[in-house]
Amino acid sequence: MFSTFDEALSWVNGRLKFGIKPGLGRMEKLLDALDRPEKKIKAIHVAGTNGKGSTIAFIRSILNEAGYTAGTFTSPYIITFNERISVDGIPISDEEWTALFNEIAPLVLELEKTEYGAATEFEIITACAFLYFAKYRKTDFVIFETGLGGRLDSTNVVDPILTVITTIGHDHTAILGETLEEIAAEKAGIIKCGVPVLTAVHQHEAAEVIKRKAAESGSSFISLYEHCDIYGERSLPDGEQFSLRTPGHQYEKMETGLMGTHQRQNASLAILAVEWLAAEQHAAIRSEELRAGLKKAAWAGRFEKVLEKPLTFIDGAHNKEGVDRLAETIAAHFGERNIHVCFSALKDKPYQDMIRKLETFASSVHFTSFDFPRAESAQKLYEQCHARCKTYDENIASVFRLIDEKAADEKALVIITGSLYFISAVRSALKE
Repeated sequence: MFSTFDEALSWVNGRLKFGIKPGLGRMEKLLDALDRPEKKIKAIHVAGTNGKGSTIAFIRSILNEAGYTAGTFTSPYIITFNERISVDGIPISDEEWTALFNEIAPLVLELEKTEYGAATEFEIITACAFLYFAKYRKTDFVIFETGLGGRLDSTNVVDPILTVITTIGHDHTAILGETLEEIAAEKAGIIKCGVPVLTAVHQHEAAEVIKRKAAESGSSFISLYEHCDIYGERSLPDGEQFSLRTPGHQYEKMETGLMGTHQRQNASLAILAVEWLAAEQHAAIRSEELRAGLKKAAWAGRFEKVLEKPLTFIDGAHNKEGVDRLAETIAAHFGERNIHVCFSALKDKPYQDMIRKLETFASSVHFTSFDFPRAESAQKLYEQCHARCKTYDENIASVFRLIDEKAADEKALVIITGSLYFISAVRSALKE
């Protein structure tokens, strides 16, 4: 059907026109036709507003250090489409993706003729992930990240051994609900009967929703903030340090290779996850492997250094809570710098709240846009900003001009942030 990867990718990208269709009916029918591949893997299912990718990166890195192969299914991609399905941090090849699309496309076209209708882009690539890990590449574990919400997310057909819910915040409110309780209920929808759930949700009302759902499902519930203690926290030049006391163990002076005060929480949640895997004899993990895995974990686009002069980071802070964590990280690591922010966002995001926060710590704010159907115009973003020093340019190339202008300032710190699609575009151009 498809002779090249570009043809296959063009076909699946064309499915974006079908938008987001919450619900599991089409996924169930598609997986029936594939002989239920999701039943043939050992999966960990991860949901949450922020922190999913970093938590997955920590878990995967620790498992790798202990000698296990770990597949991941994540979205959206930052560097290349291929990274959505990866094994031990390495994206699968163009040829593998093409083979998956060739196998699934006829089933998708048949499905369109039924009452279930057209499958979306995300449903198709989720089915590809299940197929790949069940049929083409056996791994010890597969970690699945939800795309949107949880309860009706395409990944929620999986039958995991462990469920992880990272954080709850205000994102995708038009679909998931306006209140933290409503959003938490959607995320908690991934909890399966008898499957343990671990969470770093700290808001009482949201945590209670998850706890109730776990109780109704007969699932054990471990809260990072209710059952554990994070202490000895401090920022290092290239990461974070913390100590952690869990119900079963104590970990002293753990270090992450990922910068950001919130990474202490994400790393702690990852420790809880691998501790559970070890306790249930799914994996044997020594303390030195756990420590090394945290230190070696990497995740593109999460407070990632991309230039030394001027010192430049990209960070996918695409909601209010993400910008709050960005502000904390800058204060902890770069309080004496002149902060120059480049920002772009999607139309359907509450970017007014994000801009309000940026104004509190930025010396200047530059707004731009990028090539994406839902990208907001730079001018509209600019009009929402009250900062004294603000500029805008619809052309994304203006980001690179700003970087060049700041190169001579030894105290300059450039932060490129906002939509993950935006930082992906900037990152690709910078690497080229």
